[in-house]
Amino acid sequence: MKKKIEGSLISYMSNLVKQNGGINCAQGIPGFDPPRELIEELRNVAYENCHQYAPGCGLPELRKLIAENTGENTHSDNVLITNGATEAISLIYLYIKNNSGTRITTLGFDPVYESYFNLPKIYGDKFIRFEKETDGTIDFDHLEKTVAKEKVKIIFMSSPGNPYGKIFDKNSVEKIVDICRKNNCFLIFDAVYSEIYFSDPPYLPVSKPDKNIFFVSAFSKMLSITGWRLGFLTAHAEHIAKLSEIHDYTGLSSPSVLQKAVFKYLNKSCYGKDYTRSLRTEIKQTFDIMAKELRNIQFFIPETEGGYFIWAKLPPSFDDGLNFALELYEKTKVATVPGIHFSTNYKKWIRINVARDAGEITEAAERIKNFI
Repeated sequence: MKKKIEGSLISYMSNLVKQNGGINCAQGIPGFDPPRELIEELRNVAYENCHQYAPGCGLPELRKLIAENTGENTHSDNVLITNGATEAISLIYLYIKNNSGTRITTLGFDPVYESYFNLPKIYGDKFIRFEKETDGTIDFDHLEKTVAKEKVKIIFMSSPGNPYGKIFDKNSVEKIVDICRKNNCFLIFDAVYSEIYFSDPPYLPVSKPDKNIFFVSAFSKMLSITGWRLGFLTAHAEHIAKLSEIHDYTGLSSPSVLQKAVFKYLNKSCYGKDYTRSLRTEIKQTFDIMAKELRNIQFFIPETEGGYFIWAKLPPSFDDGLNFALELYEKTKVATVPGIHFSTNYKKWIRINVARDAGEITEAAERIKNFI
């Protein structure tokens, strides 16, 4: 019997493991240690005089380093450090909504990350789920007509995506930016997984600050430090001052000690290039291990180009992702997330976090196979 669950299904499934044990393939928590050199920097910084509030916008040296590694025309004045990418997205949302002076309409490409549709829900705004074509592409004529007709104010876009690790090519991103410009709409481009790609790096719309683009990222995934909650956004100078003002009354500032440790590590390590390169290799390996076993037992997995997750349609003999996930955990102690958490259109799907140790993923795949 289907169980009634209040709140986030990600949190619910992850908490089952935390309380009762098992393999956590539900929450996007990396199973890898942060860079050893970063931990050493944290140890050293702890003895420095940096235990009070950081500047609201973030440490100047870290903002400068982010700007230098984001876009050639990005200046540190275009950067705001936040408490994770989630706060950055929330700040931008509140800023745009306040400037609109009324309820707004937002849009995301189904299936979507939970914040994209829950923020509109919290503020009483409308959210439109825009379905991609069967091959994962976008009907841009239909998109532009939808944006114009519905007076869409915000388009959410992530590349690679979550839960589905699709990477949008340069042409697709630029067409969406053009639609935003023509329709007085804003693009919130979520690049949290931009360093986790399996072949070619994703195109990022950061060549120069644009009034219609808000770029969001974080160090959480690229350095395996999700618990540090260090994110950032870049935006046109016209927006930054107002965003910083909202940040003053919500997040205030991100932890100064953590900012300083991250800066020192990134400044000495060519922005963490060696670590992120090895991380990509490990996650591609664990993705392939799980994907191979799932396909052998009739799961369907669309072409995936990056990110932490396998987005999979259940075998034909199963028709309910929530029941599947609950029974799978009950019988095997492997936690996954039902697809319905991300969209009512994906009742027969589940999301599996594969950013874990290869041995753990191999064991999880074996347990799922035995369950089937």
